Amino acid sequence: MKFEELNLAPAIIKAVLEQGYETPTPIQAQAIPLVLAGHDLLGGAQTGTGKTAGFTLPILHRLSDKSVKGPSSGRPPIRALILVPTRELATQVEESVQEYGKYLKLNSMTMIGGVSINPQITRLKSRVDILVATPGRLLDHVQQRTLDLSHVEILVLD
Repeated sequence: MKFEELNLAPAIIKAVLEQGYETPTPIQAQAIPLVLAGHDLLGGAQTGTGKTAGFTLPILHRLSDKSVKGPSSGRPPIRALILVPTRELATQVEESVQEYGKYLKLNSMTMIGGVSINPQITRLKSRVDILVATPGRLLDHVQQRTLDLSHVEILVLD
């Protein structure tokens, strides 16, 4: 099977191929069609098997669908939340979102502790489609009411 056979948006396929990937790993080949179809999924595989791309690619595809209209007024909502346990993993996942989504008009950000919260608050005032966050800092923002998660369509617990 080739990535082209997974029915992902051409812009995503282009970015994947530029990364040097031609065929999906087993976890990707199984997970991507299910996520694209809107199914809930619980997947497990060893480190280095491509789990991140297994959820990132279909998220990017679903969120890039032009037939789904956002709110007509106000700031666009956060549509996908990827919750990760560590700052390091948050950074890695965000890099994947950026690499695979570089030809899409989607915006993402990392929300982690151990750094000033103020730049994150400022960033949340602009468009953020995909939020990659650690639990502690996410709770900080929720408690300070600087974050609205009421429109999240996709949740990933990594």
